[in-house]
Amino acid sequence: MNLLDDLKIATDRLNQNSTNSSIPPSKQPLWADGSQSDDDEGTETPNDEASSIPSDEGEKDKPAPDNEENESSITSDDSDTIENVKRKPGKQPGAPGCGRKLELPITGTIIHKASSCAACNQSLGDDSSFVATTGLYVLDIEDAGNGMTGINVSHIKHLYGETECTCGHKTATTPGRCKTEDGWTVSLTEWHLCGPMLVSLIVCLSKRLRLSRAKIQEFLNDWLGIWLGIGTINQCIHEAGRAMEPIKEQLIEEIHSSDLLHIDETSWKEKSEGLWLWVFTTATICLFLIGPRTKAIAASILKGFSGWIMTDGYNAYRHYDKRLRCWAHLIRKCKGLSESVDQKAQEFGKQGIDFFKVLEDAIYAAREGPEVIDIVEIYSDQLDQFKELCIANRESSHEKTRELAREFLNDWDAIWQVLSDISFPLTNNEAEQALRHWVIDRLISFGTRTQEGSHAFSLLASIIETCRKRNVLPWPYIAQVVGERRKGNDAPALPAVVAK
Repeated sequence: MNLLDDLKIATDRLNQNSTNSSIPPSKQPLWADGSQSDDDEGTETPNDEASSIPSDEGEKDKPAPDNEENESSITSDDSDTIENVKRKPGKQPGAPGCGRKLELPITGTIIHKASSCAACNQSLGDDSSFVATTGLYVLDIEDAGNGMTGINVSHIKHLYGETECTCGHKTATTPGRCKTEDGWTVSLTEWHLCGPMLVSLIVCLSKRLRLSRAKIQEFLNDWLGIWLGIGTINQCIHEAGRAMEPIKEQLIEEIHSSDLLHIDETSWKEKSEGLWLWVFTTATICLFLIGPRTKAIAASILKGFSGWIMTDGYNAYRHYDKRLRCWAHLIRKCKGLSESVDQKAQEFGKQGIDFFKVLEDAIYAAREGPEVIDIVEIYSDQLDQFKELCIANRESSHEKTRELAREFLNDWDAIWQVLSDISFPLTNNEAEQALRHWVIDRLISFGTRTQEGSHAFSLLASIIETCRKRNVLPWPYIAQVVGERRKGNDAPALPAVVAK
């Protein structure tokens, strides 16, 4: 009997897919979508690997290495002499250089002159003597202007130095710098080759278009004539992430003032550590976090939140009173049971699907109808019957049946809360759609490599998705934040919602 039960469980597990369980579509086998026809079965494809293996005959025809004779002629005394030769420190003759090639012409010069004397606070006019002591070149992009579309590359020379006051004091200017912040090793300063708008473009190519650092380097070089090292590109992304750090508090404050919050989480890799990508989203806010799947992560955002939350069946949310459950997750689980080889599991799954279908039709009809009806009162008998069915199956010998019955009972009030207020959503699609773009990014990039990289990723994803929810382009705003934070100023407020 135990062997038969094990066989049923194994069969059900093999039958699971994204339509009848919590398995995401990305985990579905490539052949499961029917893209491979039966006619292709049994056809042989040429083995390219086999053709690339050299034959023994070819090995015999290979000539001996030219230096074979020389190697055999080296005596022990010669080898000792070779080992004792010391290599000169520094760059060797003939080795390629690693400095930046300055090939772009200078498009402008900006002199950063002090506006007032640091000693007497007297205003320093244009006639005050200025002596340049240092400078830097900044690459950036800007609108083509004159009503033209496209972008232009600017290469600005910035000069900093001393301005002498009539009192004799010399006031110096230096590039701006943001003060040190915990958790960040990347600097946030105006002393940088890439300007704010170029940094924003790199963020767009990386996070929105999902290009690798090498592909970004190729694009900038081929299309804009800008050659940047891989390390510089990575530094720009991390620096932009650090610039967004203060905006996280603005996002949390606006979440606390909302009435409905969708929450979801999906797996994430940080090098070899298994973490989770969390999303907290409202109608105008989207906040991402990367961390472990614990109650502490949810509590860090939900502390002080008094609205309703829409979640899946994760038990970390069960102690929240104002909670809604996603019906799509439960319907998929019912469908999985209805396709089980166990007869009792089939019956329970089909009854669950039929019951959800009846209630869905009632909710949609109530939303469209002019009259307000009490769905809970109308279907109170059916709700009691289904609850008794769940109680009868909570000790079932079939594992999936037992788990689903207990899930219904544990989240009973949260599942049917929508019957009392039909304006509530039925599913958690809002959170799942917010995660979709970044799940694809995870599949391409295999996650992040460092804790700082994860932090930068979550902050930039939050700003990008929040701006898109507000019908605002995120790239000018990101450039504005980077520019102000490099100077050591506060980050600008989030842009207001723009009506479509």
